[in-house]
Amino acid sequence: MMSTFLVIHILTGILCLITGIFAMLAKKGRGKHTRFGKVYHLSYLGVFVTAILMSIINWEESQYLFYIALFSYSLALLGFLSVKKKNSKKWLSLHLSGMLGSYIGIVTATLVVNIHKVPYLNQFPVLLFWFLPTIIGTPFIFMIGKKYRSKFSKISN
Repeated sequence: MMSTFLVIHILTGILCLITGIFAMLAKKGRGKHTRFGKVYHLSYLGVFVTAILMSIINWEESQYLFYIALFSYSLALLGFLSVKKKNSKKWLSLHLSGMLGSYIGIVTATLVVNIHKVPYLNQFPVLLFWFLPTIIGTPFIFMIGKKYRSKFSKISN
């Protein structure tokens, strides 16, 4: 049972990483961005459910996984649902911070779990890889938010 959850977790995680990049690079609005975003959200849901199940099964060794999964998926859900509230002035900010924050979460999890297998990088303390994606990704969230807020404010004026 645990190996089945792990396989699903890995496959949905890979799909999440790939579709997240495509959603980020696609032209914003309906079309590819929306389709990749929906697949990203569904694959993140798969990562979340399997992470929760595996952490409960192995609570002593991986209870931290439960909390990380809960936090990361809440960001993905926030970003996904915020689009449905476009009449709110904060929808864009919530969408960007939720989706990009959740992507930082999945990149962090991927690095932390796999870094010991990567030559040269496995010489660095694992704690570095817990924080590096956030340190690198957070300024991007602010820059992208500023870019799209100015675009949207020009459109709505």
